[in-house]
Amino acid sequence: MRQRWFQKLSLVDLLLWAFRAGVLLLVIWGTIGTLSAGTYSGETWIDLVVFGLSQGSVYALIALGYTMVYGILRMINFAHGEVFMSGAYTAYFVADALARAGHLNRNPILSLLLILAVSMVTSTAVALLLERIAYRPLRRAPRLVPLIAAIGASFFLQYAFRGLYGSGFKAYPEAEILKGKWTIAGIEILRTQAVVLVASVLMMLGLYIFVMRTKMGTAMRAVSEDMEVAALMGINVDRVIVITFGVGAAMAGAAGMLYALVFKQVHFFMGFVPGIKAFTAAVLGGIGNIPGAMLGGLFLGVVESVGPILFLDGLGIVAPYQLKDVIAFTMLVMVLIFRPSGILGERLVVKKA
Repeated sequence: MRQRWFQKLSLVDLLLWAFRAGVLLLVIWGTIGTLSAGTYSGETWIDLVVFGLSQGSVYALIALGYTMVYGILRMINFAHGEVFMSGAYTAYFVADALARAGHLNRNPILSLLLILAVSMVTSTAVALLLERIAYRPLRRAPRLVPLIAAIGASFFLQYAFRGLYGSGFKAYPEAEILKGKWTIAGIEILRTQAVVLVASVLMMLGLYIFVMRTKMGTAMRAVSEDMEVAALMGINVDRVIVITFGVGAAMAGAAGMLYALVFKQVHFFMGFVPGIKAFTAAVLGGIGNIPGAMLGGLFLGVVESVGPILFLDGLGIVAPYQLKDVIAFTMLVMVLIFRPSGILGERLVVKKA
């Protein structure tokens, strides 16, 4: 039996197993080296985890757009990162005007809600235009065609916003209410990180309830199961697809505003890297699976924050934090090779196969 199993292994299989073993060995070796050196205090590790959770919650919100569109149309919307950028970048001008007029500090809650609303509405409008102009005419085309259209739309949006708003970095104004730290359960947390975490969790919870407990959410799940049968049952498929794009984009717009609160700057290219990482999070959690996208985003954020120091510092690598993107994309490669269905699996794997 063992001999037969071994004979079935190809050279590629052996190389993949060697790659997996090599990465695992490096991770264990680096982790033991870092922890045994005792360079970093417990407070530092807690700070890294909290930052990772806030960063990961932003990834999770963006990843929801990827996973919802894939669940309905079986396409990867590579322009989703630019949908995220469009909301944050447009809302910057509102935030700047409010800060200059003094409203951001006099009425911080109202001002932040207004900035959030502008970001969400802008992202939603851009996504709906994309769906109507670029994707709907290609709905019956082979899968490669809308994929290429999405890549083209991504570049179009990047350079369109560069032309509209300029190519420089813009510093996002910060409200006084968000400066400093709060102490929660004995742990000091930056106010921006706490706000981002709470807001993200509330939005993800709201989205989950919307999808699982409302009539429209039921229609979305029916269309994701079988579009043609859902249409025969009287569901307006076009309307469901439009709402799916709109909801995913609204989450991306909210993520854009929260991202700007954490990193305090926006520019026309800001959607590319977070978009790719959110796609990684969606794949990691199981693309097409909403809880999976949430879990994948949080997991990726924490690993990206803690991983560089934990895995690489013990290997003697200088400035390991500069390699955080390597950690994120190595995870994507590992997931695609060894578990393409992600942590929670793809809900419609049998159907799609």
